[in-house]
Order: sequence, then structure tokens, then C-alpha cells
Amino acid sequence: MAEIITYTTKGVCSRKIYVTVDDNVVKEVKFEGGCAGNTKGVAALSVGMTVDEVVDRLEGIRCNFKPTSCPDQLAKALKEYKKNN
Repeated sequence: MAEIITYTTKGVCSRKIYVTVDDNVVKEVKFEGGCAGNTKGVAALSVGMTVDEVVDRLEGIRCNFKPTSCPDQLAKALKEYKKNN
């Protein structure tokens, strides 16, 4: 059964991330705010990957001198999802 995750980001331009996960596979990702081209690209590339694959690829990516980024926030959202399920 598909679950929709709503994650409030911290320290980045985007405000929220909405992720649909079904059977541990990312089905849809939508960022609210942020750099449209980058967030749409990250979202499109994440679809079809397992939760762990997305976390492994995106965790720790930084945006300029910020300690995080929109891709890193997506990884954090999915790690929180895993922890709670």
C-alpha cells in the first residue's frame, strides 16, 4: 500500500517535500519551493529507486556552503520514514 510522506525541510530553499513510497520503492517526489530545475531533476531520478538507494546516493550532498541541500533533505525524509516504519 502506498504511503505519502510530508517532510518539512530545514536549511534549504525548498519548504516541503512530498514523497510517495510503495513497497519500499519511491513512486513520486514533489518539492515545494527550491530551484525548480534541480528539484524536478532530483525527483525524476529518484522515482523507481528503493528508499535505501535514494538515501545512499543523496545523503550528505551540500549546497554551496550550507551543511545540507534539497537532495540531502530528501534523504533525511526517507531515513525518517524508514525509522518510523
